[in-house]
Amino acid sequence: MPAGPAGRPPAITPVRVVVALCLVAPFVAMLWVSSYAKVDPAFIGIPFFYWYQMLWVLVSTALTALAHRLWQRDQRAREAGERA
Repeated sequence: MPAGPAGRPPAITPVRVVVALCLVAPFVAMLWVSSYAKVDPAFIGIPFFYWYQMLWVLVSTALTALAHRLWQRDQRAREAGERA
């Protein structure tokens, strides 16, 4: 990893951009109400409006877990780089 000012790794890395996107995606999906404010297609009798939001609960959980793991890996790499 190329060193930035004062020999520290850069603050913005591709991994950190992916972490940010993982954390922002659920907010964008839920705030863009016009994209899911409809009844069809229904899933086992549940209107789209409801099952779409419930699906995002699961997707958000997976994205948050992924962001956490990527963040931990990035932090370990930064600490290893500082020790070397």
